Amino acid sequence: MTNDSLAQASDLAIWGAVVVLVPAMLAFLVHLAASGAAVQRRVERRAPVAVGAGGADPAGVGPAGAAPVDGATDAPSGTDRGSSSRRWGVIGLQLTFLATFLTVAGTVLRGVSVGRAPLGNMYEFALVTASFALVIYSGWSLRKDRLWLGAFVTLPVLVILGAAKVAWYTEASQLMPALNSIWLIIHVTIAILATALFTIGAALAVAYLLRDRAETVGRVRGWIAALPEAGRLERITYGIHIVAFPLWTFTLIAGAIWAEQAWGRYWGWDPKEVWTFIIWVVYAAYLHARATSSWSTRRATWVALLGFGCVIFNYVGVNLLMTGLHSYSGVAT
Repeated sequence: MTNDSLAQASDLAIWGAVVVLVPAMLAFLVHLAASGAAVQRRVERRAPVAVGAGGADPAGVGPAGAAPVDGATDAPSGTDRGSSSRRWGVIGLQLTFLATFLTVAGTVLRGVSVGRAPLGNMYEFALVTASFALVIYSGWSLRKDRLWLGAFVTLPVLVILGAAKVAWYTEASQLMPALNSIWLIIHVTIAILATALFTIGAALAVAYLLRDRAETVGRVRGWIAALPEAGRLERITYGIHIVAFPLWTFTLIAGAIWAEQAWGRYWGWDPKEVWTFIIWVVYAAYLHARATSSWSTRRATWVALLGFGCVIFNYVGVNLLMTGLHSYSGVAT
């Protein structure tokens, strides 16, 4: 039985999260722009010394292809903790904490309203994915300074929640009998956690590629200067995927076990099964390329972004465009 009052409260909480995330993202963007400008000013003040010592240009970078001079390599750690740019980042983080609370509350209320885990359709999958992504970023930010990452996380979460409310919304209802299994909680929850990590990993990958390109051409300027140096960004990107990949491996195995219990076979070439395996192969290729000396980290990172593209297609394309045993999107097409 569905509790309509709790379902409506869930809807309001999610809309509230969307509203709060917009100024949070804008505050993070202002933080990046102001921090980048501050780094640029510091480097320009040091320019006469740098020119006398080695000939670096006044823009804060060396000759084309050279790494930025000291002060532009790791801007976040060099940002004055009392500066106005940092205050904008803190405002964005505080708003993100509020949005995290609203998203988690809305997701929990959705589950309570129907007396089950909120994992039964595309809309609920999106809510839990956004919740995990925000909780991971918020928790990470409490331990380390990650203000520079805020805009890269809040933007995809906004897209996820916006699409969930506008395109994938499904009225709160009971599960169809085929999904009424403990494996729903095990298999889908781990898949969502991996998806949230892949989302953050893709955001980091984009940040790395932008910073690496700027360093390669010798023009680390504007908001790009507020990002950590490319090597550090790439290591963080790799670390996130190292955590996400085993979770996706478990998702693949758990799905096969559930399929055997539900349909009497471990594998049946269902579109969702095939694309889950394709995602696994692409991310395995990324990790292998990252460990192979003949591949540059930049090329390997593009493989990681290809993997995230497969994740998006698996969630949107397969659910809405293909028919199979996993057709549980709940969206009227």
